Amino acid sequence: MNIAVLGNPLSWYFSDLQRAAKLCNSNGASDLNFTSLPFSTLQAKLKTTQAGPILSAGQSLDIFDAILVRTMPPGSLEQVVFRMNALHLYERAGGLVLNGARAIEIAVDKYLSLGLLAEAGINVPETIVCQTAEEALEAFEALGGDVVLKPVFGGEGRGITRVSDPALAIRAVRMLEQLEGIIYLQRFIPHDGSDIRVFVLGDKTFSMRRVNTNDWRTNISLGGRGEPYDADSSLIELAKRAAEICQADIAGVDILLDHSGEPVVLEVNAVPGWRGLTEVIGQDVGYEVAQYLIKRVQQQASSPSQLSTESSTL
Repeated sequence: MNIAVLGNPLSWYFSDLQRAAKLCNSNGASDLNFTSLPFSTLQAKLKTTQAGPILSAGQSLDIFDAILVRTMPPGSLEQVVFRMNALHLYERAGGLVLNGARAIEIAVDKYLSLGLLAEAGINVPETIVCQTAEEALEAFEALGGDVVLKPVFGGEGRGITRVSDPALAIRAVRMLEQLEGIIYLQRFIPHDGSDIRVFVLGDKTFSMRRVNTNDWRTNISLGGRGEPYDADSSLIELAKRAAEICQADIAGVDILLDHSGEPVVLEVNAVPGWRGLTEVIGQDVGYEVAQYLIKRVQQQASSPSQLSTESSTL
């Protein structure tokens, strides 16, 4: 069983997947192999009456049983759209991608993902998205004068700023306007310096609490620390539902409990990491990911190949 990993071959995650594959293969029940391929060398061909093949680093993706997306590197609008469309066409031809192209498109866009969650009745932060400094300053006041400015795309807390000073707000939104950027503002939600990360893996979930006493952002990449946390059934079901709405089979769902104890979904990550989670909860999450991939490939092989309806709209 050969699975292509779109990501950095030198990353901890690829090494962990290789380790997990050896563990899976040690009992003789599987013959799992991971191959790292870069997004940057994706190449697609169109024949007169046929789409494909799609290649990366000179290798056709058709030789793999599945593709695991482990990163979405920055690029121009054309590059990002091409990469997603290549995955869409691979799925339409019957290929298995985890997470699928549509899930990545939804989750990478904070406005779209939270909009779909809100539409489904899930509690999300009060948010205003606009394009001009004038509208952004009105939004700043409407949101109580204490907001979080975020890039629409991005993760791991990068580019996120809390603004409560009007003068700073003016400078920040004017700069974003000059850069022709979307201005994405959320009302700051007071909290105890922690949030909850629920890692959704198909029907399974793993959870931890992330705490940062030195910064309001709890991301482990920004100095937060993980603690074991036994999420109750309501939080687990909330995380699973959020992942399902975003069409993600594998997801990191970040949940904040406000001062009244009500859960607020902050983000759904369709390319979630598990390194910090593994260290905190003492479970082999990488092995669980490998086992899940084996299961999905076997399910794919046992069901008739058909066009993905979720990929029908490019």
